[in-house]
Amino acid sequence: MFSSLLGLVNILIKQSNSSLFQKRSVNEILWGYSDPLLEKLGARDTTTGVFYPYNGTADGPYTVYNGKKDISKVAIITKYKGESTLSYWGDNYCDMINGTDAASFPPSVDKNVPLYFFSSEICRSIYGEYEKEYTLRGINLYRFVVSNKALASPHQNPDNHCYCTDKVISRDCAAAGVLDLRACQGGKPIFLSLPHFLYASEFILESVEGLSPNIEEHQTFVDVEPITGFTMHFAKRLQVNVMFNRTDKIEVLSKLKSEFVFPVLWLNETAIIGEDSANMFKSSVTTPMNALGIVQIVFLCLGGVVFLACSITLCVRSCRGTKV
Repeated sequence: MFSSLLGLVNILIKQSNSSLFQKRSVNEILWGYSDPLLEKLGARDTTTGVFYPYNGTADGPYTVYNGKKDISKVAIITKYKGESTLSYWGDNYCDMINGTDAASFPPSVDKNVPLYFFSSEICRSIYGEYEKEYTLRGINLYRFVVSNKALASPHQNPDNHCYCTDKVISRDCAAAGVLDLRACQGGKPIFLSLPHFLYASEFILESVEGLSPNIEEHQTFVDVEPITGFTMHFAKRLQVNVMFNRTDKIEVLSKLKSEFVFPVLWLNETAIIGEDSANMFKSSVTTPMNALGIVQIVFLCLGGVVFLACSITLCVRSCRGTKV
């Protein structure tokens, strides 16, 4: 962030007794603390924290389709903070605001079509791919997961080429599983990944000891009721990391072997439909749909019987007329 003032920064680091690691309370890490180095630098805002300064603030506004003219577009976001595209990635594809907020999707969900959703936390749109069909509290659901393809390197998935913003750190865009958020974090070296570097390149995972990526615990998914498109169960799991960059001009960074991404914390936002809401949904949606299906079958059967009876009658009359 202060690449032209590294000599001065090194002096201020020593004066403020700053180091790579600090002891802070959970409250300070989440909601912010006054950093002694930023105070020495004379920064306008010396507070830093994972959720600072967003506590008590609203994200948005969002403009979404209401589905009045086209039900297939219901809940799809058209604008975020008054803009129809983002400005972080310098590319029309990566700057698209694509999909919904993942709380719901357009009805008649197709297993073969990925579900797109936009998240301001990761500064991009992302998608889930169909994994399985199962029943939750009597409701049939489709599970869509954020797969390794969504966070793959451009070598593995060319669509991700515009998310590679630093060829040195990414090893010539070969790194997978980590998203550089500096462009949308005011230059702060914040990198995002799935917890425990799930789906990340081997060299990223090996740079930190003690990590054990596990799909069951660290995967992000949405479980959608296919008829209505409502999300009934989801888990949004993200890991916040800080990138350390080696430089001889700063003493505490001079002994690093190379640049590496260090985990700070990971988040798990999980929700599941309650029993009362599930029963209400079944009584107002599932049961009527099942009844409608039964009525359709009954009418088809009656129609078939009537058609068969008429056909037999016509054949009998035709035969009698021929004999006369």
